[in-house]
Amino acid sequence: MKHTISILCDNTAGVMTRISGLFSRRGFNIESLSVGTTEQPGKSRFTIVVQGDDGVLEQVRKQLQKLVHVIKVWDIKSENIIEREHALIKIAVTAEKRNEVLQILNVVDARILDSSADIWTLEVTGNTNAVDSAINLLKPYSILESIRTGRIALERGLSRNGK
Repeated sequence: MKHTISILCDNTAGVMTRISGLFSRRGFNIESLSVGTTEQPGKSRFTIVVQGDDGVLEQVRKQLQKLVHVIKVWDIKSENIIEREHALIKIAVTAEKRNEVLQILNVVDARILDSSADIWTLEVTGNTNAVDSAINLLKPYSILESIRTGRIALERGLSRNGK
C-alpha cells in the first residue's frame, strides 16, 4: 500500500539525513521526498511517499516522532489528501508538430516557460496521475530532459498542528 507521510519539524541541519536514514534502515524505498519551509518561522514540512505494510510503517512513524527536531508525523489518508506535483519538461518541437503539441498542452493544462528555436521548456502541475499523463502524451515529441518535484501534500480541513 502507498503511504503519504507528512512530517513537521524544526528547520535544522541534518534533519533530512536522520529522517531519510530511518526509512532506509527499515527497508523502505522512498518513492518521493519533498521538503520546504512552512508558514511557521523555523519549521519545515516533509512529504514522503513510500510503499509498504501498514504495521511496519506505523513503527517507522513512531520512531520518527522520537527524533530530535521532529514535531509531528502523520500518514495522510487518500480520502483526505490534497496533493500536487510539478514537472519541467524540455521537448524538441518541429514546425510541423507545433499545433499538435499546443493541443496537448491545452488538454493537460501545461504552460510553455521558454521556447528557443525548436526547443520548448514546459511546466506541468497537477496530481501524480495528471503529470504521468502529460509525460506519456509528450513522449512521441522527443522529450530531451525532464524533472519532477515529487508529491507535496496537505490534509483537507483543519491541520494536525492545530492551525
